[in-house]
Amino acid sequence: MIVTVVSMPEVAVTRTDVAEARDRLAADRFVLVDIELPVQPQAGARPVAEQLGLGAENLDWFGRADEPPRAEYLGDRAGFVVPVVHEEQIAHIHVLVTESYLATVHRGQADLARTMTAALLHERPSDTVAVLFLLLGEALGTFRRAAVRALLETEDLEDRIFEERRPEQVYRLAQLRRRAGVLHHFLRPFLEVTDEVLTRRMMSASFPVERQRLAREFQTSGRLVLADIESLQEANRRASASYSSLVADEQNGVINRLAIVSVVFLPLSFLTGFFGMNFTFLTDKLESRDEFWLLAVGLQVLVLFGSLYVLHRTRIWRRLRQDD
Repeated sequence: MIVTVVSMPEVAVTRTDVAEARDRLAADRFVLVDIELPVQPQAGARPVAEQLGLGAENLDWFGRADEPPRAEYLGDRAGFVVPVVHEEQIAHIHVLVTESYLATVHRGQADLARTMTAALLHERPSDTVAVLFLLLGEALGTFRRAAVRALLETEDLEDRIFEERRPEQVYRLAQLRRRAGVLHHFLRPFLEVTDEVLTRRMMSASFPVERQRLAREFQTSGRLVLADIESLQEANRRASASYSSLVADEQNGVINRLAIVSVVFLPLSFLTGFFGMNFTFLTDKLESRDEFWLLAVGLQVLVLFGSLYVLHRTRIWRRLRQDD
């Protein structure tokens, strides 16, 4: 377990142990605590809330692995399970906030802890609730950046599809479609639960005006990020449809060429097969060389020129050249 304590408002970052973090949470009036747990849960480990001296009532979820998105108001504190995009995976940061402290727990490294420190130095929030909304905004930023990167890659891939089509492009489109689905799957439930809690709190007369503004800004940002993800899904569907349409056009061209070959060679195949049959008329009546050239070869030449004339009149050749 790695414990990082940030003293506010001077933003002094220190690494410490659980015992000192527990003392700081009890004594300081504005402190932030970040705890990094092992990726794999340890059997028999005490709950994080109990180790920090926060009380175990209604906090059994705090630090628990595989916890779904959460947002709830617990009287004097609020609890959140916030999804963030970490590299190619979705991680969850557990957040517990009161008027005097904000504690976060996550499993494994999370880039959000580093970006939050930089944001704190720049923003200088006035209280823990402002820090909370800053953290929520940074979490939305990870989804926005992931969606924009995937969207740009999808559009670039669609441009390359029009130049040259390769099977690996279909596989990459499937990966991007899955990426968009994962982002939407994790972000939408979180926005729904947070909207419910924040809307209920904003209806309270005791909720300060400044915090109402922060809540509205977060809700607006959440809807915009969700719209970015939906734009990614739409762009992926459009790119997939473009690929399918182009492949279908190529297949239609191949079928048209096969049709032309059929128009030319099917009559010839029929004549060849007909005169190749060994029935009495052919064997007894057609005995001279002139009859052979007239019927066996002349008919085939006549049919060949007739087929070419039909193709010329129907302008099939010209349409194929235009398609190419």
